[in-house]
Amino acid sequence: MIPVPHGSTKGGIVTETTKRLEPGDHAPDFTLNDADGNPVTLSEVVRGAGSVVLYFYPAAMTPGCTKEACDFRDNLSAFADSDLRVLGVSPDTVEKLRAFRDAEKLNFTLLSDPDREALTAYGAYGEKKNYGKVVRGVIRSTFVINADLTIAKAFYNVRATGHVDRIKRELGV
Repeated sequence: MIPVPHGSTKGGIVTETTKRLEPGDHAPDFTLNDADGNPVTLSEVVRGAGSVVLYFYPAAMTPGCTKEACDFRDNLSAFADSDLRVLGVSPDTVEKLRAFRDAEKLNFTLLSDPDREALTAYGAYGEKKNYGKVVRGVIRSTFVINADLTIAKAFYNVRATGHVDRIKRELGV
């Protein structure tokens, strides 16, 4: 079942929330274009890789997202040694992702989700606080997905700095 936004009323104001996925939940499947415009289907990647670290980030070429992507890049061999493939997803265009990948020499797959369908399905798009103000946007989140398409780990509202080290610690990578 793909989680969908639902509304709640608080003080006469309608707010939207998105169901968050938890370990044991089925990982929503999707097909998104990579930085070269090629379609990538999550279930096919998982079938070929064993397990996947799927992370959602707000925008390519911004300081925090660049730091996080470069941390994944610099630690990719540790993930690969543990049969984990890394996929990054943002609402950026294929062209922007290609430029980001090339500029930062990223060595893992970046996926474009301009309609925010995968972001929403994973609870990684919705209301969040930004400098004390409630806004709608990408909620920096990471999931570890098992070969059977179940969620092994779900991390929401993560910080760009130190997040990759946390994942490695929790997975024993």
